Amino acid sequence: MSVLVVGSIALDSIKTPTADHRELLGGSATYGAVAASFFSPVNLVAIVGEDFPKAHIEYFQARKIDLTGLQIVPGKTFRWAGEYHEDMNTRTTLSTDLNVFEHFTPKLPPAYAGAEIVLLGNIGPDLQNHVLDQMKRPRFVIADTMNLWINIAKPELLRLLPRVDMLVLNDEEARQLTGEKNLITAGRKLRELGPKYIALKKGEHGCLLFGENEFFTCGAFPLESIFDPTGAGDTFVGALAGYLAANCTEGEITFQHLRRAVVHGSVLASFNVEDFSLERLRKVTPEELDGRYDHFRAMTAFHA
Repeated sequence: MSVLVVGSIALDSIKTPTADHRELLGGSATYGAVAASFFSPVNLVAIVGEDFPKAHIEYFQARKIDLTGLQIVPGKTFRWAGEYHEDMNTRTTLSTDLNVFEHFTPKLPPAYAGAEIVLLGNIGPDLQNHVLDQMKRPRFVIADTMNLWINIAKPELLRLLPRVDMLVLNDEEARQLTGEKNLITAGRKLRELGPKYIALKKGEHGCLLFGENEFFTCGAFPLESIFDPTGAGDTFVGALAGYLAANCTEGEITFQHLRRAVVHGSVLASFNVEDFSLERLRKVTPEELDGRYDHFRAMTAFHA
């Protein structure tokens, strides 16, 4: 099965305590689509300006990502700049220039409307709802969100949640949306808002997965050096979606499927942070991915 990925494509400028890079390929749809492409075909819906480098288009095509849904319009591509602090866990946004993304209206090509696995990247919930309005009957819908939408578009976000199978957000956003400090309580309350499953990201501390009377915790793969955390969350959820498309071709997608998908997402995200932008993902081989998965499984195995 193909994964439908809808979200943003950006040119990022990233500053860390040790480096400063300009005009890097970024955006939620970029990381999500590339990550999913490690496991399954991808159909991409996004928007860029006429200044978007041709080399990036060629990279998507080399990853066998279908670009029929990519809008290339007059104007400048979305740009974001941020600075990471010493611990690499906190960052400051220096500038956000939406440019052509400000007027983005996702339009699905007819061939995309029947997608079974859908990843709604971190864009406004009104746009996420608009995508679902164009679809037939997706089998499994994953939606990512962030604190901005909780602040300025909460009613639209609450309308979206009963329409998705899995909501992905971080611990701070979970507390903000539910008003609960305890993450286990927050996970339960988030499920009560509509999604069947909740994936609660905790950065370097991994992920909590919630289902109906089901719970799974997955740590992050331990790394000594982190160069750029940008896009790690999008890589995680993109790999998760791609894994489901490749390995759940028949029957219901179960909590056990999602446990394995979460681990694969965590493993691929660990590669992403080892270099700036998508440079490390460009070099990851299937053998490396399988090897790190096996290593991670061995490290986390538990025997009573």
